[in-house]
Amino acid sequence: MRSHPPIRCDGVSRRDFLHLGVLTALGVSLSDLLRLQGAEGPGAPRATSCILLWLDGGPSHLDTFDPKPEAPSEIRSPFGSIPTSVPGVRICEHLARTAKVMGDVALIRSLTHELGNHDTGARFLLTGHRPTPALQYPSLGSVVAHELRSDSAMPPYIAIPNDAVGGDSGGARAGYLPGAFSAFNVGDDPSRARDLNPPEGVSFSQADHRRDMLRRMDALSRAVEEGPATKSRDAFFEQAYRLMASSEARAAFDLERETAAVRERFGRTRLGAGCLMARRLVEAGARFVTVVDTGWDTHQQIARELPDSRFPGSGKLPSLDHAYSALLTDLRERGLLESTLVVLMGEFGRTPKLNALGGRDHWPRAGFVCLAGGGVKGGQVIGATNAFGETPSDRPISPPDLAFTILRLLGVDPAKELVTPGGRPVKVLAEGGFISGLV
Repeated sequence: MRSHPPIRCDGVSRRDFLHLGVLTALGVSLSDLLRLQGAEGPGAPRATSCILLWLDGGPSHLDTFDPKPEAPSEIRSPFGSIPTSVPGVRICEHLARTAKVMGDVALIRSLTHELGNHDTGARFLLTGHRPTPALQYPSLGSVVAHELRSDSAMPPYIAIPNDAVGGDSGGARAGYLPGAFSAFNVGDDPSRARDLNPPEGVSFSQADHRRDMLRRMDALSRAVEEGPATKSRDAFFEQAYRLMASSEARAAFDLERETAAVRERFGRTRLGAGCLMARRLVEAGARFVTVVDTGWDTHQQIARELPDSRFPGSGKLPSLDHAYSALLTDLRERGLLESTLVVLMGEFGRTPKLNALGGRDHWPRAGFVCLAGGGVKGGQVIGATNAFGETPSDRPISPPDLAFTILRLLGVDPAKELVTPGGRPVKVLAEGGFISGLV
């Protein structure tokens, strides 16, 4: 399985600390991994699930979806641009497969904000709130899990490989919501089948007795103390039990059930395996799946690092092109695209001018987002940047606008008030509005 170093320029490594293959006893290790799903929310959502492809490190808009072929040499990409299935819309030459499916995509070229640090930028995009030390805001996935509850055996919010995005505070985590609404972390290699079966020698008959015993013990514990940790533990255990008791839910994590042809269609990379698993998970009932692809912090040698310059599969762009186009095509063919919102983005764009090392540095003033499915009208471009890709020249879109739109499409009310553990009422989103023309 080919992969790229999960390290950004700030030295933050992608912690892979929650693996499914460490089960030693029913409902103990696994229950520590699982998070609770949330309840059926108000309104009629256009989408029932969301797949977020997170390009960690900050993908260059100029070298992907917003090329400027007429710009001076120190600004324009070392790559050429190609036409897409949408008349007049061109993207990077290394996204040839994606070019064919752009009729399903609404391309936003005017994402903009002011936070040029990886962690703060990621938290802004993943929560819709400007980071503050006063309060840790929940990720969009956690909000969806909290608001759209069900008794499904499938965890509602899942991260591939994990939710370690946005620093120690975790932009992809539950924030002030109970820990039960954090992501279920799949682990480092989604292509490897995970063992979600009970340990050898443990039957569900035995498990039922143990479950009843734990409930009795917990009842005694609550007589002394009850708090968020206790409630989260109960939620983790119940979700763990439902998952292990459901053969259908367990099977969704096993890519070995797919044919070799389907595996090849998505690409034999971590991102390809992650996208294929994401499709399987939403098909099985997951509400929000985040697929994290590291390695987009391209401060040097863009011409070498982004394409397949060293060997097939070595570049970021071909891997993304393969996996992303396959995901959209596969969802459409299975009749799932209309009910599944697919979001492709990172924390910011890159500097218009190439630096002395042939790379680009952090540039939050301009970036892109691709939205597809979930009721979104594809085949269109929303917003634009100026001739050098420096700032939006038309329809600037903020992270709160994007978060507001994603939640609204999923049937979550962004104006609803939630309550922090300290009893403080906080709106799901403090600002932002729906992106007009998107649906």
